[in-house]
Amino acid sequence: MAKITYIDHEGTEREIEAKNGETVMEVAVKNGVPGIDADCGGACACATCHVYVDEAFVDKVGSPEAMEQSMLDFAENVKPNSRLCCQINVSDALDGLKVTTPESQH
Repeated sequence: MAKITYIDHEGTEREIEAKNGETVMEVAVKNGVPGIDADCGGACACATCHVYVDEAFVDKVGSPEAMEQSMLDFAENVKPNSRLCCQINVSDALDGLKVTTPESQH
C-alpha cells in the first residue's frame, strides 16, 4: 500500500491509499480525482491522465517508454517531470508520491 497525494492546478490536495499493482490513474478514477479523465481507460492511447511527478519521486517512477513519450507529445505544457499516470504502477516505493495535474486538465 502507498499513499498518493493528487494535487490539482489550484493546489487542492487529495491523499488516497492505493493498492500495490494498481496504476496511479486507476486509483484517481476510482476516487473521482478531478483533472484525470483517462479517456482511453489506461491503454496509453491519449494524454488525459497527464500529471507532473514530484521531483523527489522522478527517479522512483522511472522514465516514460517510447509509446508513452509519443502520447505526451499530445499533452499541453509538458515538462521534464511529465508522465501519464496510467503508466505508473503503485508499489511500496511510491508511498508519499505527489502528482499534480496541469491547469489545462480541470
